Amino acid sequence: METVNQDTQQVQEEPRTFTQEELDRIVGERLQRERAKYADFEALKEKASKFDQIEEQSKSELQKVTERADALQKELDGMKKADAIRLVRESVAQETGVPVNLLHGETKEECEEMAKAILSYAKPSGYPQVRDGGEVRNTTGGSTREKFKEWFDSNINH
Repeated sequence: METVNQDTQQVQEEPRTFTQEELDRIVGERLQRERAKYADFEALKEKASKFDQIEEQSKSELQKVTERADALQKELDGMKKADAIRLVRESVAQETGVPVNLLHGETKEECEEMAKAILSYAKPSGYPQVRDGGEVRNTTGGSTREKFKEWFDSNINH
């Protein structure tokens, strides 16, 4: 048995030499197997390119739709806010008697403060001060016809 083992070791130790034809055949078979794996590579590459183009177009369409939806949502939110402000102003105007177009606040508290300020300015307490001391300067005498005739004669008929 030992001799067999020695023979096997000798066979394993001796390197095998290949001829150029054998080497070309082995390399050719290997290349053929590799090429077979990627035979449809160009078709797949073309399909991937088309997919990328379609995805890009879809993405841009999706972006357009998303931007449009965002713009409409923003417009709707603005309208809701304006309507809420209008309702607050109308409510305060009805409670205080101040015209709606004079109120410019956005909250009920702001509108109520503004209404109080307007009312305090528009309706001063007490009598107004008179600069001339309250003396009567106009004397009423005679009828309106007589006063007009006097005025007309003094101003027009000199």
